[in-house]
Amino acid sequence: MPDTAPDPGDLLARASSRLGAFVADLRTLVAVDSGSRHVPGIRQVAEWATARLQRAGFDVEQRPVEDADGVPLGPVVVARRPAAGRRVLLFAHMDTVFAPGTAAARPLRLVGHRALGPGVCDDKGGLLAGLYACEVLVEAGLADDVDLTVVLTPDEEIGAPGSAAVLAELARVSDAALCLEGARESGDLVSSRKGVADLHFRVRGRAAHSGIEPGRGASAAVEAAHLTLAATALDGSAPGLTVNVGVVEAGSRPNVVAEEARVVAEVRATTSAALDAAVEQLRRHAARPVTPGVGVELEVRDRTEPMEPTPSSEALARLALEVAAGLGLDVGAVSTGGVSDANTVAAAGCPTLDGLGPVGGDDHSDSEWLDLSSVPSRVALLACLVARLGRGALDAEGAADAERAADAERAADAEAASVTGSSVLA
Repeated sequence: MPDTAPDPGDLLARASSRLGAFVADLRTLVAVDSGSRHVPGIRQVAEWATARLQRAGFDVEQRPVEDADGVPLGPVVVARRPAAGRRVLLFAHMDTVFAPGTAAARPLRLVGHRALGPGVCDDKGGLLAGLYACEVLVEAGLADDVDLTVVLTPDEEIGAPGSAAVLAELARVSDAALCLEGARESGDLVSSRKGVADLHFRVRGRAAHSGIEPGRGASAAVEAAHLTLAATALDGSAPGLTVNVGVVEAGSRPNVVAEEARVVAEVRATTSAALDAAVEQLRRHAARPVTPGVGVELEVRDRTEPMEPTPSSEALARLALEVAAGLGLDVGAVSTGGVSDANTVAAAGCPTLDGLGPVGGDDHSDSEWLDLSSVPSRVALLACLVARLGRGALDAEGAADAERAADAERAADAEAASVTGSSVLA
């Protein structure tokens, strides 16, 4: 079906009328301890969201997931409202970084236009914005034009060891994906994210008495220092590449040559190629220790691919900014070094945009906040964008891109012909 623009003013009015209910629901969700691995709390959020989605006409299932050791993490909520339009994926996470008891100690507080509480921005505000956008679409009669799937995960804050496969599976059959993490404090959306890998070095040396026979030892501590310097030297050596050595442990006593050491470094990069290159360089260093008699083992853990810009994701960002402008929002689309579930979805090949939740900040801290005044416009933005995508707006953007490329090619050919003709006449 052709892309036609829904009335942004109507969607904004519908979202604005729900702000009081949004705050009440936010209070309910923030009152639930749902830290990663706190399965009872995550199940409580999942049940609440399941009932809400079912009332909006979604078919909902809960898929239990586990980590690599088989430890249950809670359910992934997968809700679908099939229709004839393009397939759009909305996704948010139910888990927070806060320990059990935090919700009772710090219930939701309202300070001016801000709401404060554990997980209020990351990501309970975004989760709610997604549910409210779905309800606004249904009420406005626009939901039947988009094949909409909503996914709520239980383990984003620990790298999505259980839900990443579910997200990737759904991303591969979706035409566009919108991540409901909070917008930047400026209101900007997130169009790209760095990838990350954790490098765990285990250094094995040889113990000896440091006073009587130090020459018989091989210091794992010294090699750990070389590894630390080698990793730190890579920091900033390529555009967007950061390397941080976060853990260094070695030895047992000052009069013993250190027999063992451990170094943990984190590498972040804007492209998979840059991430590969940095990891490979440190792997080569580990294979050729500087300290005689020392061996180094390297294990790469928790690798997450970058959310790299692609022509289709850039078209999605342009469309979102066009919709935002229609709602009077002056926002941009930026890159960030943080990782979210959007990395996984984008790596599966689906055009992805992040930061579509309300504006908030100070995530993971006692002062985490959500700007309630941003909620109506963000819900309207999300609803309008989903409706446009369902009606083929991204197809239209792709066609426009192809036409612009063809125009540029024709202009280049014309310029080349002109130069050739001039040289012949000369």
